[in-house]
Amino acid sequence: MNPYNPYAQPMVGAQTRSDTSAFFRKVYAYMAGGLFATGVTATVVASSETLVNMIWGNRIVFYGLLIAEFVMVLAFSKVVERLSTAAAAAFFFAYAVLNGLTLSIIFMIYTASSIGSTFFVTAGTFGALSAYGYVTKRDLTGVRNFAIMGLIGLIIASVVNIFLNSPMIYWLTTFVGVIVFTALTAYDTQKLKQFALSSNSEQQSKVALQGALMLYLDFINLFLYLLRLLGRRR
Repeated sequence: MNPYNPYAQPMVGAQTRSDTSAFFRKVYAYMAGGLFATGVTATVVASSETLVNMIWGNRIVFYGLLIAEFVMVLAFSKVVERLSTAAAAAFFFAYAVLNGLTLSIIFMIYTASSIGSTFFVTAGTFGALSAYGYVTKRDLTGVRNFAIMGLIGLIIASVVNIFLNSPMIYWLTTFVGVIVFTALTAYDTQKLKQFALSSNSEQQSKVALQGALMLYLDFINLFLYLLRLLGRRR
């Protein structure tokens, strides 16, 4: 059975609702742990002149970290089935720490108070969209297709703007980024619920980590785009 098949016939009854709730508690717990690991790592790096110089003073190290993050995200879904739950969790948290190393730059660009306030705005927005994805009866596949097209355009425009350095493109990609990742938050939550309703507890254990990574990435990207809008620069 395809765990993400939107046409799968879910089981019914109190036990199913209980299992689904337990699954999402795992997903959000892993996700929260990942965000905490990222935040602590970024704070520690930003407060250490030695670490800042090592990461941001050496382009090879910085780009090496970015490449490692990209490879880990692509590899996670392929290796998770071959790993134990503990090993898969370690993989996830290793990625979260690695992401914290590169995200430490936001503490050098924005004030700590605006980072904190934007985090809470992101948490509220994410929570509302995730709740919508969980409770809605509407099939969000069309929303997902729209978001993926927007994401592709976002990546292309961002790469082009590295060379053009256009303020207009910068703000356009910022607004599009917020829309794309709010849409993906709702869709990814619905997809995870469909899986939870059509699988057994053994399957759910590792997929909870995959779901946590999906929602973690939605949250982080939404936070970064909102920080462009709401953050106060130093």
